[in-house]
Amino acid sequence: MSTDRFGNAIDPSVGYARGALLQSSADEVRRLAQAGRVAADFVAREGIDKVAICTGNLRFYPATPDDLNLLCEEWIGPGLFGEELRQAAIVHLGGQGHEAAAVVNRTSAGIVATILAHSAGRPVLSLVAHGDRSHASVLRGARLANVQVREVHDLDAMHQALAKDSPALFVITPVTSELSMLSDDLIRDAVAAGNKAGCVTFLDDAYGARFRPVLHGGGDSLSFGADLVITNADKAGLSGPRAGVFCGDPAVLIPVQAKASELGMEARAPVAVGAMRSLQGFAPDLLLQEAQDGQDLADALESALGVGRVSRSALGPKIDEQDAMDIVLGMADSEKTDVVPAEVTAAIGMLMLRDKGIVTVNTHGQPGGRVSIRLKPTSGAVARVGGAMAVTDTLLSAMRQTANHLNDKAWFAATLFGET
Repeated sequence: MSTDRFGNAIDPSVGYARGALLQSSADEVRRLAQAGRVAADFVAREGIDKVAICTGNLRFYPATPDDLNLLCEEWIGPGLFGEELRQAAIVHLGGQGHEAAAVVNRTSAGIVATILAHSAGRPVLSLVAHGDRSHASVLRGARLANVQVREVHDLDAMHQALAKDSPALFVITPVTSELSMLSDDLIRDAVAAGNKAGCVTFLDDAYGARFRPVLHGGGDSLSFGADLVITNADKAGLSGPRAGVFCGDPAVLIPVQAKASELGMEARAPVAVGAMRSLQGFAPDLLLQEAQDGQDLADALESALGVGRVSRSALGPKIDEQDAMDIVLGMADSEKTDVVPAEVTAAIGMLMLRDKGIVTVNTHGQPGGRVSIRLKPTSGAVARVGGAMAVTDTLLSAMRQTANHLNDKAWFAATLFGET
């Protein structure tokens, strides 16, 4: 079993070390519940307009009053807006016009349903950028399907896996949640090889559907020839609600829809209507502004912590959880602690939420999500806190507070779960 640089065993299913407090997904659900209470307290004090969403996911509900009265009706509504939804997805993802579309309640649910529908008892092939890993939902879906995941990072390894394992499903992640990106040429060659090998080719383009074309001049998701594409309705310039939008070959999508419906993963009419309006309301300029806010924030953090401690993506800065642990240990003038990096970054996130209403994945991320400190500000988030330096000051204050309690398990329990 591999370990992090502090000697903590890494849980391979999530890619980070579990601790005595955040031992499992159940503990992460408890942390999420506490984040809800902390956020509610902040709103009661400061108002909803002071909340700063820095997860990269805006998650509003853009349906109109007329939508609520007609299209959100559960029995008749889907038939009324189904074609409008299909056209919105085709336009957004760059389809040719024959594709089918569907909405599921989460992109992760869509990935799991696709694996269950198309893995056919064989290993799932997963292509991600060098230095990154498959989304947790790929591993969990494979576990539910009782198959393995063969993760590859380049064409040579991909061809070897295609020949050795004869996979029925090939999952390609053009842009990961860490914003590691595959080149257009690599995506195109991988899809072509998967199609030639008889795989169902599936692009998990949760971020990439907008991130690549708008910020990097890349191709539209459906332009690469994959059988099926999924994107988030609330990431990279979309308003929300949280949902996954499928588009692709009807013959490939129908079994996925069936599996999603069997397991209660399908989106009901109100969520599907919101996802449709989110696609229709997409404005590239909004994403460009979010990216600029992210760069301003990265500049401020680099000034405070040093370039080596901060990495940046097109949407904002990141501090690896182990680097965050090093910073906090330095502030505490200590060489070791019983808590793990995931618990340290969760505490930092909770303090930022409590003090300034800054919402991060460290408080509101789902079980198994990344635990690095990633600040991807949504529209207006940085301004609500008072600017990039104010966000940086809040982060540094949270780190210092955490350092002051680094060996106090009771404080960590109270901070993460609200327990005395």
